[in-house]
Parts: sequence; structure tokens; C-alpha cells
Amino acid sequence: MNLPEQLSILRWLAHDTFRQARASGILWLMLGINALAIVFCLSVGMDEPRPLREGDEPAHFLPRTEKLSEAQRRGAAVEPITGDLTLLFGAVRVPLFRDGHAGVRFIKVVLAKWVAGTAGLLLTLIWTAGFLPSFLEPGAATVLLAKPTPRWLLLLGKYLGVLAFVALTAGIFFVGTWLALGLRTGLLAPEYLLSYPLLLLQFLIIYSASAVLAVWTRSTVVCVFGSILFWLVCFGMNYGRHALVALPFLDPLSTALPASATYSVEIGYWCLPKPADLGILLDNLLGTREHFTGPKEFAVVQEQGAFQPWLSVFSSLAFSVLGLVIAARHLEQTDY
Repeated sequence: MNLPEQLSILRWLAHDTFRQARASGILWLMLGINALAIVFCLSVGMDEPRPLREGDEPAHFLPRTEKLSEAQRRGAAVEPITGDLTLLFGAVRVPLFRDGHAGVRFIKVVLAKWVAGTAGLLLTLIWTAGFLPSFLEPGAATVLLAKPTPRWLLLLGKYLGVLAFVALTAGIFFVGTWLALGLRTGLLAPEYLLSYPLLLLQFLIIYSASAVLAVWTRSTVVCVFGSILFWLVCFGMNYGRHALVALPFLDPLSTALPASATYSVEIGYWCLPKPADLGILLDNLLGTREHFTGPKEFAVVQEQGAFQPWLSVFSSLAFSVLGLVIAARHLEQTDY
């Protein structure tokens, strides 16, 4: 089978994935959620009488909770916080805790980290978990597997089809909300858009574990709970390693663990995907710590140079590729 034929099969499988998503209603559900998020962003406004900012540089200001003396009011060095962030076309007014820039950044953090990052990844995983098991059912796969098409190519095509579907719907979410907020507030910072590939990478990694479970069990339930459990184990290993590195700096009186235990944790950390590290990258990109307090361990490992973001991304991707290779080899040996 030559390369053009393989590419044709991959395109057909991607098209079949979109057809399956449309027929099951998942496509319309995700597009509907995207539309609601975009409309919400279009409803955001700023009632800021005097921006506390000169260009990109913040001016001196006092939080709304602090009192401003008359002497300070008459001076030019310190300005009081005034204005509101309006939501739902003015139906809800939220007092600005800093200035309009910070208020819009807070909305972007919530959208990227919690709506798309936590809830979005979980729901997308649940909604797409049945694509591979149903594709690999003996009754559904017999026609395809009977043809002279490598099974690994079928698995890869379906996997890439799911990724293309998620990339499209997630792209609509990020570009749509970014443009909507920019239209309403005039703030079009690109950092928000850069969180899109990071979240897509997280889905790619966790869905590779779902693909392995789909080949072995052909059960949607197992794919959902197994991949989520796997993700929690990876996060626990990731967090545990950073906690172990940060422990001497956070608690100098703590007792050091045996060297064998430290080596075991390091091996597990580098062999498994690193969802916490991807979360650190997302937080750094969005400036999440301006609004939410993260684990102290994550700050310490960065200060001590024990966090290598590019190696974390590369090793996580390598694990995903290895998982797909294992799934493909098992599929080749499965009797249908």
C-alpha cells in the first residue's frame, strides 16, 4: 500500500469520525456549548471611568478594600480603584478588584483553566470515549479488517480523526471567546490562544491511554473510568515528585527519604505523562497566580531549576506514542 492510499484511508477515517460525532449528537452538543461561551464573552463589558494604566504599565493604585485619605486623593501618585466588570449585558456587575485588564484576564483564566481545561477535558473524554470501542467491535470492524488495510493504520486513522474533531471544536471555543472578549473590551492578548495547544496536548496524551484500553476491552465504560484513573495516577506521581524535591526547602527539619525511594519516584516521574507540569505551563502562560494560589511545591521546583518544561512535554508525548504502538501491536494479533 503506497502513501497516497494510506493518506486516503486516513482522510476517510477522519470523515467517518465527524459523521459519527454528528449522528450521535456530540458535535451539536459541543458546538452549542461553544456558542454559549462565545455569547457570554460578548456580554462582558467594562465600566471603568479612569483606567489605572499608562500603556501597558500599571499605575499606582489601592485595592477597593483599603481606605484612601484626603491627602492621597489630592495627590497624583495614588489612585483609588473604581469601576465595574459587567456580565450578561449589564445584568450582573462585579466591582473591579484592580483594573479592567486584570478583570478580563481573570475571565480568560477561568475559561482556559477551568471551563476548557478541567470541565472541558473531562467531558470531551467522556463524550469521545465510545468512538474507538464501537469502531473496534467485531460486527462493525469485520468489513474494514477483512480488506488488505493494515490494522495499525485503521487505529491511527480513527485516533487522528478523534483528535481532529476535538481540535476543531476546541479551536472554535478559544478563537471565538478570544475574539468576543476582544471585541467587547479591546484586549486581544495572544497568551490566551497559546493555551489552546497545551490543552489539546493534554487530551492527546490521555486519549492515548483510552485507545489502549479500547483495543484490549472494547468497552466504553472501561475507557472512561480507566483513562481518568490513569490520569489521576499520573498527576499523583507528578505532584509527589515535586513535593519530594520541594520538601527540604519548605520544611528544613524534615527527614530525607532513602535514596532508593527517591530514585523510584524520579523514574516514575520521567516514565509517565506529566499533567501537573502541563498545568504549570498553562498557569505561567495565563498568569494564573495573580488570581489563584497554586501549590507551593510547584513554585519551589521552578525556583530551584527542577522543572524542565520541554523535557516534560517531550516525555509525555513519547509515552503517548508508545501507548499507540502497544495498542496497534495488540490489534494486529487480535482475532476477529
